[in-house]
Amino acid sequence: MADVFADLVGQDEAVVTLRRAAASAAALLRVESTPGVTVEPDGPEAAGGPGAGMTHAWIFTGPPGSGRSVAARAFAAALQCGHGTGCGACPGCHTTMAGTHADVRLVVPEGLSIPVKEMRALVLRAASTPSGGRWQVVIIEDADRLGERAGNALLKAIEEPSPRTVFLLCAPSTHPDDISVTIRSRCRIVPLRQPSAEAVAEVLVHRDGIAPDVAGWAAAAAQGHVGRARRLARDPEARQRRDAVLAVPRRLTGVGAAFDAAAALIEAAEAEAAASVAELDEAERAALQTALGAGGTGRGAAAAMRGAAGQLKDLEKRQKSRATRAQRDALDRALVDLAGFYRDALTSALRAPVAPVHTDTAALAEAGGQRWSAEGALRRLEAVLECRVAIEANVKPRIAVEAMMLALWKG
Repeated sequence: MADVFADLVGQDEAVVTLRRAAASAAALLRVESTPGVTVEPDGPEAAGGPGAGMTHAWIFTGPPGSGRSVAARAFAAALQCGHGTGCGACPGCHTTMAGTHADVRLVVPEGLSIPVKEMRALVLRAASTPSGGRWQVVIIEDADRLGERAGNALLKAIEEPSPRTVFLLCAPSTHPDDISVTIRSRCRIVPLRQPSAEAVAEVLVHRDGIAPDVAGWAAAAAQGHVGRARRLARDPEARQRRDAVLAVPRRLTGVGAAFDAAAALIEAAEAEAAASVAELDEAERAALQTALGAGGTGRGAAAAMRGAAGQLKDLEKRQKSRATRAQRDALDRALVDLAGFYRDALTSALRAPVAPVHTDTAALAEAGGQRWSAEGALRRLEAVLECRVAIEANVKPRIAVEAMMLALWKG
């Protein structure tokens, strides 16, 4: 059976670092639990002494698709591994990777930010003694969504950590816009790189059983994002959405067409987001209504439902925030595809000896590069990237996309 680091594609240096830290953590536990036992300073498990190479707070950085959350989960499993190696077969590894380990808590932001109330509750629970006798591990995906108050709550826990608590944060970079300087200064950084298309294609072929030609196309089109490559290779609807996005440059024939293209892109993102959260929203609402006594009879049930308005309103607020986040994520995926097209046009205009991102629209991108020149292709690429930045800065998506479409038309 493959170990827990097997899904971390193209990150050999990071895997070496994490294996060494997990071995050191295991050595530290043995020393603490067995008085009189020492570890050889030069021993492979100790990596310089018990606990050397291990620390209580880590930040995993890298571009989207590099595997930040995958690396964090794998490291958490290695810390809970009974052998201290991340074997992938023991109960500690299995339950951690399955998301059911009692001492591993995963924070996946559903809205635009992580609420301070949620972070305070998490920090409080993380300070407890591990039930399994190893480590309390807190994984925070998209730690760049920590607001100031939530970040301060986390900072206090990192500054005064419990002996057996480990915090694993995932963020695009260590820039102050992504993670505060004070939190960053108290964490060890594990940088991840964007895996090559060849490495992603190899994973799709050997692990997912996808045909080599489809895997190669999907890996290039996904620009090193393993999850997106897998979706493109398997999901016809994902391919249709991508085709619609890559048809945008042909549609920009005038001002009206630019606004129509913007509306279509926004509507497609809204539809994709609504479909992705509809089932979960309905399940949450049904579960809450049942818990509040919906369908019951008698005076008590009626009173409970009358007092449920506030809780239902809170749920609707959370669901609306999650839908907004899902819409922006869907829109961002479309913008990444569009940026890839204009990148292909730019490299074609420059006659750069690099493979295209979108092989199926390479001819169209080449024609665009010849018509626009390198400067025009670069301006269009910058317009797409500026749109991504604007949306991340909370500019209304429709306004940002309309401005982008006009810039793409004008060149």
